[in-house]
Amino acid sequence: MPSQAVKQIRKQLTELSDATIAEHSLRFFKTGPGQYGEGDRFIGIRVPVLRKVAREHRLLDLKDVKSVLQSPIHEERLLALLVLVLQFEKGDAATRKAVYDFYIEHLTHVNNWDLVDSSAHQIVGGHLRDRSRRPLYRWAKSNDLWERRVSIIATYAFIKDNDFDDTLAIAELLLHDDHDLIHKAVGWMLREVGNRDRAVEESFLKEHYHGMPRTMLRYAIERFPERRRKAYLNGTV
Repeated sequence: MPSQAVKQIRKQLTELSDATIAEHSLRFFKTGPGQYGEGDRFIGIRVPVLRKVAREHRLLDLKDVKSVLQSPIHEERLLALLVLVLQFEKGDAATRKAVYDFYIEHLTHVNNWDLVDSSAHQIVGGHLRDRSRRPLYRWAKSNDLWERRVSIIATYAFIKDNDFDDTLAIAELLLHDDHDLIHKAVGWMLREVGNRDRAVEESFLKEHYHGMPRTMLRYAIERFPERRRKAYLNGTV
């Protein structure tokens, strides 16, 4: 039985829902048969609105966060994750550990690219900054698409500290992944490395770009000067 707080959240989200936005989201997040988001359900709420609602409920008890996170409704799951991010960022050491443990325990509900991207580097990366990064390497080898995406996106927290080793190591593990969403995520993180140290990114690219999926390469070199970008795309670096 949902608590009063969860009932209030669901009522609030229902009032904010928009059928037109929901219809667009069904297509945008590939919810058709055989697609990565198959069966996901949307009620149509933009992310900035959800962030505002999350701030209103940032003190939500974890048992209620669990109830919202386990929802079949995509926006409810995203809201729960946004609340967790706020709790992690504002919490003391014990709170941050509790949020991280909760997140990992319920990782099966972090099951679309926006859910991963809105939470993994803040919570997983934030927690592992000063700890062993071994869980990331385990997820990088997972059969689960979203665990693999978490493994690389979480390293964004390290990139922001100019700590690139794990990003590059996990990128290498994922070089031959068969999913476009991993190609995009790895390319994005390589680009973020390059935004801080172009030489480090190019050292990695020179070794690997010939065998790199085209989408991954395009994301990685998106902000290179045009001549340099074309040289990579033409294989003439």
